[in-house]
Amino acid sequence: MTGHMFDHAKEAFSFIESLDDLETPQDVIDVMDKSFALFGFENFIITGLPNPKERFEHVVLLKKWPDGWFETYSKNDYVRADPIIRLCRNTVNPFSWSEASYDRVGEPKAADVMDRATDFRMVKGFCLPIHGINGYEACLSMSGVDLDISSHTKPALHLMSMCAFERIRKLLSPSAFRGTNQLTLREREALVWAAAGKSAADTGAILGITERTVTAHIVSACQKLGPTNKTQAVARAIHI
Repeated sequence: MTGHMFDHAKEAFSFIESLDDLETPQDVIDVMDKSFALFGFENFIITGLPNPKERFEHVVLLKKWPDGWFETYSKNDYVRADPIIRLCRNTVNPFSWSEASYDRVGEPKAADVMDRATDFRMVKGFCLPIHGINGYEACLSMSGVDLDISSHTKPALHLMSMCAFERIRKLLSPSAFRGTNQLTLREREALVWAAAGKSAADTGAILGITERTVTAHIVSACQKLGPTNKTQAVARAIHI
């Protein structure tokens, strides 16, 4: 592992550890701003994905957007044409903005969204879709000009983003986290090794248990926490 790669991992876990001490949404914004800037990100937003009857500005949980962009985005109802939002609804995997395709000729408003965003230094981006088991849809989207997005940094950004979302949701809706079943030590260990990229077989060898047992621990943890994937389970496990 190179020093550069190690720094990304170190920053990710330092960021995650700091979240527990944050008491307000503004605290989360400040910490996100500092940590995500190391990857080149200048702006970010955590928002629900509005249904046809909802206004975009009513489902935003947290944002650090350039002055004027939020008003422009809301006024033009860009959320209905934004290719980033569209891809969020159709995938559970994190993606770079460049992966959100659209037809510049056939979808002029989609093109307008992306073109206008560049006026606010929102040239490139990374987005984490969030799909809850009860149908809730949200995302964390980050942007900037010169970004460090690679196969080495994406796992760190994924985990940091999910943990940030979980922390802000807990701050805004603490009652939703009451009565959560506690994880066992083995369940937490299995999730942490999964977040580090280890397979069930690798984790079994590390912990001295069978691959089947590791899988059972992960499944059990996911059933307790209700996440849609292992990374989200790790995010929740860290905060319990």
